[in-house]
Amino acid sequence: MAPDRNDKRSNRIPIRFMDAENEADPTIDSNPDHMEIEDPESETDSFEETEDRSEGMAAESDISSVGVEGGPVTAELIATRSELKRVQEENRDLKDRLARRQADFENYRKRVDRERTETYNRVVADVASKVLGVLDNLKRALETESSVEASESDEFRHFLSGVDLIYKQLSGVLEALGVKPIISVGEQFNPHIHEAVVTEVTDEVEPDTVVQEIRAGYRLGDRLIRPALVKVATRG
Repeated sequence: MAPDRNDKRSNRIPIRFMDAENEADPTIDSNPDHMEIEDPESETDSFEETEDRSEGMAAESDISSVGVEGGPVTAELIATRSELKRVQEENRDLKDRLARRQADFENYRKRVDRERTETYNRVVADVASKVLGVLDNLKRALETESSVEASESDEFRHFLSGVDLIYKQLSGVLEALGVKPIISVGEQFNPHIHEAVVTEVTDEVEPDTVVQEIRAGYRLGDRLIRPALVKVATRG
């Protein structure tokens, strides 16, 4: 059976043209350039609202990130402060130990210097005490021979000059070592450095005044090598 043409037309999709609609509806502008213009202020408001929502979301994101990372960062900060405090305490401990070591070394140095000085003085005093006997004999020989008459031979006078030279050299050596004679004549008797072997009654000087030195005394700094043998004045 042949298809009905009317049925074919009924199956077609009707096409409506804008011009036809515009002609049918006079309220619609047929101008193709006609466009509905929105209010600019409304666009600005919507843009600002969108931006505000974006900033709010970013702020919430930052707050959430800080909340998440706050724990590890705080823990790391506390650990750093603890480490810094430990290093500072260790530094103070090292400084205290260094100060103690320096004080110990300074005390050790002073003790060594004192012991060295004491050893030196002891050795010099021992040597000087032995040399002083020779010096005393030379001095006695010079005092005895000083009374010789001028009529003695030139050879003997040259011999006395040689003895006097040796005496002076030995005295210079002892003085260079720090050994010095004790001044006694005219001084008040001091039992720490003088030894009275003779007394003399006299009114010319004050009592307990040394009027004669029989044997010279010597000292090395504050160390007494030997006391001086002296004659002391007394009242009658």
